[in-house]
Amino acid sequence: MMENNERKVVELDDYEYHVMIEALADRRNDLIETNREPEDVSDLLLKVIDAPVIIRGRVKSSAGDGR
Repeated sequence: MMENNERKVVELDDYEYHVMIEALADRRNDLIETNREPEDVSDLLLKVIDAPVIIRGRVKSSAGDGR
């Protein structure tokens, strides 16, 4: 297991980002359908959705509102 201060960074293009979102949502739904706890997958899904977007060296929010 990684230490708490260690992080991994994954760069995704728009297509890969949407594939990851869909895969995590499908996994979460499968867990719910089989009465298993989806909390960890849900947390990861939210983390990916809320990840910052970097464009030409600038950071903007994933919501696209320029924050």
